[in-house]
Amino acid sequence: MTSLIVPRPAWRAGTVARVARMARGTASLVTVLVVSTFVTYGLGALGGANPAAAVLGETATPQDIARMSHEFGLDRPFLVQYVTWLGDAVTGHLGRSWFTQLPVADSVVQGLKVDLSITVLAVALAVLIGGGAGLGAAVSDGGRFDRAVTAVCAVASTVPAFVFGIGLVVLFAVTIPLFPSGGYVPLDQDPVQWLRLIILPGVALSFDAAADIARQLRTSLVGALRQNYVTGAVVRGLSARRVLFRHALRNAAGPAITVVGLHVPRLIGGAVVTETVFALPGLGQLTREAALKHDVPVIQGALLVTIVIVLIANLAVNMVVARLHPGSSR
Repeated sequence: MTSLIVPRPAWRAGTVARVARMARGTASLVTVLVVSTFVTYGLGALGGANPAAAVLGETATPQDIARMSHEFGLDRPFLVQYVTWLGDAVTGHLGRSWFTQLPVADSVVQGLKVDLSITVLAVALAVLIGGGAGLGAAVSDGGRFDRAVTAVCAVASTVPAFVFGIGLVVLFAVTIPLFPSGGYVPLDQDPVQWLRLIILPGVALSFDAAADIARQLRTSLVGALRQNYVTGAVVRGLSARRVLFRHALRNAAGPAITVVGLHVPRLIGGAVVTETVFALPGLGQLTREAALKHDVPVIQGALLVTIVIVLIANLAVNMVVARLHPGSSR
């Protein structure tokens, strides 16, 4: 008897493949999160800081130190402390500062608003400037614009963000006073002043990312424009604009989008350094002050939030790349 094999519909196979990729991506994300948080918490525990002695002062007795250590939960086994901290962190509770007794989550959120404002602006500028420059350089392959973009990108990728920041302050805050030289105002208080205060640090951070995006997009797009499917589209009479944006750019954008994901940790780290130049009350200032006082809960909370942001950004980039190339992820 001959058995009939009914092929699975293509749409169902594609759905199963996407669900499998999402499951694998989620599992990897959870694994990285657990490992990174374990290392973060472990480094804080290995520091050996005793907040009880620091808070109570030199006149504290051993009994007082033991009592406060018990209140902080430092007399419990390490794994118990870690599991408790991670469980609380999942619910948004990052503990309290050992010295100010303020909720760590509140302090981190206030600093995060500053860094996210700068980082989001820097990413937007990098995508617009880098994408436009890379697109123009690829279209004029070998021309003057292409050579100019290559030269500018070579310079921009070697200069640190804080150097750009100092130059922007000298030019646009001192020589031509168009923007404030530093400070921060929340968005909900004064949107116009908020934007004026984050423009210079956002621009300073965007140069390196824009240069990498431009170079990557230029290289991949030049290669895509030489493919046979582009030649075939031109022969069929499609317009140059449609060939460029609907065919070549769609296939060439993946590496440039990946560069954006790789730059997110660097942009966050650069925002921490840029805070010093522009006197911004972000996570960098919060973490620096906590490190000087050995305020471990604040340091751990800031690192945890940074890790989560990086993982979410990488997940978003992978989803965009998978959307552009449905069959590329396995």
